[in-house]
Amino acid sequence: MGLEMKFIHCLLFGALISPTDPIAVLAIMKKVGAPKSLETRIAGESLFNDGIGVVVFLTLLDFAGGGAASFGHVAATFVAEALGGVGLGLALGYLAYRLLKSVDDYQVEVLLTLALVAGGYALAHAIHTSGPLAMVVAGLLIGNHGRQFAMSDRTREHLDRFWELVDEVLNAVLFVLIGMEVVVLTFSGRALLAGAAAVPLVLLARLVSVGVPVAVLQRFRPFGPRAVRILTWGGLRGGISVALALSLAYSGRVDEPVAKTILTLTYVVVAFSILVQGLTIPALVSRAASARAREK
Repeated sequence: MGLEMKFIHCLLFGALISPTDPIAVLAIMKKVGAPKSLETRIAGESLFNDGIGVVVFLTLLDFAGGGAASFGHVAATFVAEALGGVGLGLALGYLAYRLLKSVDDYQVEVLLTLALVAGGYALAHAIHTSGPLAMVVAGLLIGNHGRQFAMSDRTREHLDRFWELVDEVLNAVLFVLIGMEVVVLTFSGRALLAGAAAVPLVLLARLVSVGVPVAVLQRFRPFGPRAVRILTWGGLRGGISVALALSLAYSGRVDEPVAKTILTLTYVVVAFSILVQGLTIPALVSRAASARAREK
């Protein structure tokens, strides 16, 4: 298509477009009465998918900037980012759990979770491990074990309301910033055409990445009707992909024309994902719910 991009830049685009945004999908599923198990699978898959996607993106970005590209360096970087993030998340999550268990004041407990997120992410960044993965693991520990054994009913209620509000505010700010960025960007015809061609490729990659694991796991646990279709079509791209694409322009490791091309591709895929997939997923979930009802 006449776009000058190296293979490593294509891999960068693949890494940054892989994270999904489950917020809108989960809200839609709650409205149409989707099974709770399906909501859990979408949320859990997205959390780890986002963390790993960011790790892969940062590793590839190092190579794009002229870093060593040996297998040993790749393995060492991945281990440091991914396993280091998981280990840090477990340690911080357990420390926060002990602190939560020692007090019975919802205001203090809410502040403790806020300190865990802000301080934990900053610490992960300082020691060069994956902040997203660390916070996912810490959140799972606090949201399950800590929620059950270290919080009162009153604390759980206030904690849920606080983080739901924070989540809504940050997502609103993020999409406002995304919209403002579109105003100052210049999109070329070739890049827009390449973005349109990338849409079915991204969907195909998504189909394979969820279809193969589901096919394997179906031998051990049941999945609802049309689970693969919903996971594929419901894998909306959003803020994380755009944020990673925008970071290329300021990293200094990728030439400006290439960064602009990748940003255009990302915006096209994200726009299709939100406008087309987001508006049609309710019908798909409703059909799956109807099929489930008929089976019963």
